[in-house]
Amino acid sequence: MEFEGTVYKIMPVTKGTSARGEWQRQDVVFEMQDGSFARKICVTFFNRPDDVARLREGAAYNVSVNIESREYNGRWYTDIRAWRLQPKQEAAPAPVPDLPPLGEEPAFGAAAAETNDLPF
Repeated sequence: MEFEGTVYKIMPVTKGTSARGEWQRQDVVFEMQDGSFARKICVTFFNRPDDVARLREGAAYNVSVNIESREYNGRWYTDIRAWRLQPKQEAAPAPVPDLPPLGEEPAFGAAAAETNDLPF
């Protein structure tokens, strides 16, 4: 799944050690506009400290995530993990044309002599 959101809050890093080695996770809360409502989504970055270091609160990003739920002792837990992060591309300003519009051509030759208002 992919969504566009603005970084609302960057949470502190959580570190630990498991049988597989050291791990690091950091949660980031994004604010997403859903029609007239603003919704907040907490996304986990697991072993991705470089991605989190690039984030700035208030900046917009396109975030790709995997959503997974699991059951533990009769309760369900949902995990949203980021796997790709891209800054939102701003629309490029329209280029300023160097040439006059198609309907207006510069005068050359005889047409230029007729419009010349300089004295001889």
